[in-house]
Amino acid sequence: MKIGAFTFDDPVFLAPMAGVTDRAYRIIAHDMGCPLAFAEMVSSQGIHYRNEHTMKMLQTEPEERPIAMQIFAKSAEMAAEAAAYIEEIGTADILDFNMGCPAPKVVKNGEGSALMCEPKKAEEILTAIRRATKLPFTVKMRLGWDDASRNAVEIARMAEAVGVDAVAVHGRTRAQFYSGNADYAAIAEVKRAVQIPVIVSGDVRRPADLARALDITGADAVMIGRGAQGNPWIFPQLIHWLRTGEELPPPTLTERAQVILRHLDLLVHYKGEYVGIREMRKHAAWYTRGLSGSAELRERFNRAASKDEFINILRDAWER
Repeated sequence: MKIGAFTFDDPVFLAPMAGVTDRAYRIIAHDMGCPLAFAEMVSSQGIHYRNEHTMKMLQTEPEERPIAMQIFAKSAEMAAEAAAYIEEIGTADILDFNMGCPAPKVVKNGEGSALMCEPKKAEEILTAIRRATKLPFTVKMRLGWDDASRNAVEIARMAEAVGVDAVAVHGRTRAQFYSGNADYAAIAEVKRAVQIPVIVSGDVRRPADLARALDITGADAVMIGRGAQGNPWIFPQLIHWLRTGEELPPPTLTERAQVILRHLDLLVHYKGEYVGIREMRKHAAWYTRGLSGSAELRERFNRAASKDEFINILRDAWER
């Protein structure tokens, strides 16, 4: 599968997730074999005003390349400016535009999946971005705003016409948020409607899910979101299955502990101990989900106030 000049032999990608796919987790995903990670979405307005937090979100490391940087915007001018700036600073290899985020604070501002309701404005924004940058350019969207206004096929055809290199489609409407099941048949309609690569998103957590998603949609790649939370092993597991048809065993407790400690180190390195520890709490809950004693362990992690305390809790739990 190709996106611009980039070829991916194992097209199993990490989806952009706010508060999840920061530098720390992207590095871990790449360490696990993920060929392309999408960064958490970045505000075009924040780029315009050179917001300090936004500028930090644009920083990347050599070991996570290639990387796709996702922006969101409600105006063509702001989106184009952000795209040009990202190309100029050289921290991303692919540019992605968000038309899928269902969060109320995003859509109420006319951004994210709200743009599915305004195809003309969406076209203006995508056209402006394409003119502003030579970076490979992708779009992530949903099936539509609700069941009465499913227009993913229309949006995908428009995106292809203005020069977008690939489209990622989450198999739900905005009205669904994350309820119900991803509609792979609807994504198949998008795949049949365009010549550019289509990436399927939604409900892939194991090889059987991947087989079903690819079989029904005919998609060129898959994008893993919630299935990757606390589970970077999903990338070697799915890639190994694609190559061999065989399933890998789940990670051992030792392997889980090693990755948790690695993730903790990276978060503290990039964000400082105070912020890093607090952000690690949710990741630790995901890493230990479903394990014996996970509820008690989660409560202990949520009370941890230092890196050493966090490490001691982990060691105490798994050296009993």
